[in-house]
Amino acid sequence: MKTHTSPRRRALVVGLGVSGTAAALRLHRAGWDVLVLEKAAERRRGGYFIGLFGTGITAAERLGIELPDRFSADIAYYTVDRAGRRRRCLSFTDAVPGRARPVVRGDIEQAAFDALPEDVEIRYASVPAALRHDEDGVRVDIEDRAAGTRTTERFDLVVGADGLRSTVRRLAFGPDEGRLHRLGYMLAACALPGPVPGFRGTDGIVMTERGRSAWVFPFADRPPTVLFNYRTDDVDGALSRPAAASLREVFGPRPTGRTLGWLLDRFEEAPEHLFDTAEQVRLDTWHQGRVVLLGDAAWCMTLYSGMGASTGLAGADLLGTMLERCPGDVPRALRAWEAKLRPFIAFHQSTGMDMRKLFVPAGRTEYRIRTVMDRVVGTELGRRVLSQRQHRSKAARMKTVDVALS
Repeated sequence: MKTHTSPRRRALVVGLGVSGTAAALRLHRAGWDVLVLEKAAERRRGGYFIGLFGTGITAAERLGIELPDRFSADIAYYTVDRAGRRRRCLSFTDAVPGRARPVVRGDIEQAAFDALPEDVEIRYASVPAALRHDEDGVRVDIEDRAAGTRTTERFDLVVGADGLRSTVRRLAFGPDEGRLHRLGYMLAACALPGPVPGFRGTDGIVMTERGRSAWVFPFADRPPTVLFNYRTDDVDGALSRPAAASLREVFGPRPTGRTLGWLLDRFEEAPEHLFDTAEQVRLDTWHQGRVVLLGDAAWCMTLYSGMGASTGLAGADLLGTMLERCPGDVPRALRAWEAKLRPFIAFHQSTGMDMRKLFVPAGRTEYRIRTVMDRVVGTELGRRVLSQRQHRSKAARMKTVDVALS
């Protein structure tokens, strides 16, 4: 008796970051043939601090992604001013219930990449140039920038996981006007070569001033990273100048003091750094036909929410689950995926700007509140009370939700 088998479905994933690699891994597990396009000539490594919370850790474990453990009970955070005065404050894990893990972006990307099966095809220096839906698929023009060639291939599903300035989003949804929302804050980050002078390698530093801040995030087994934030009414002007020059202008003209001066010097010397504007992506829908957006391409919440990597992992995991539940009906699976995920994403987008106040107090009132909080958490009793309050908050609990089972 002759057995008829249906052909394997083919998926295109654009972007080899956290969301894209996780999506490729989950789709392959669901029985899809997967091609990944990455516009860079090679895979990124390193990166800045990321807090991975229960939502992301649970999804990573289900995807078979083995993350390093860079946490140590010896990690302590201090508020510091330009004069060098320091006071203990809440650590990264003090404010979050359940599991929370400090990592750098490259940790997640490397672990997800290591979990990819060998038959997942990856093409570097390649981007989609055009998308055309037909009756039950998508024809994609693929540009190989290294070879200078363009080919057309057909897919049953296209996943745009290519970040804040997504090419897939523009091709499928149109221009970004009205969808990208600048928040008026600049972010600058880099890895540090070693501990900050006068501090241990496991010491975190929080320096907040009105409209600007510097944070040092420590790890148990690698050098720390630094994150600068500042408020600006001229994002384009900031982006038009060298990053180090913009930072020095923002933190001047007052003397920087030893710690801030050292951090600014290391940023200027860093071989790689992040310098960008804080923006949110707001879309009425994350899918069109058989094209779906994932991670920052769909719902960038800014790092202030702390949930970018976690929601990218969880969204990829849930996408594969919904495709398995709706075999042969991709549009239905995408509708079910978005209906289940959107309320969770909407909550974290709405609370992201509240968390911004923690990173960089914008005005006089916010700065006064932050100053009072720093004094409270400068005592052991204050840290314990505030930590307990944070653990009971809805915002903290929502960082632990298992999206696939909620």
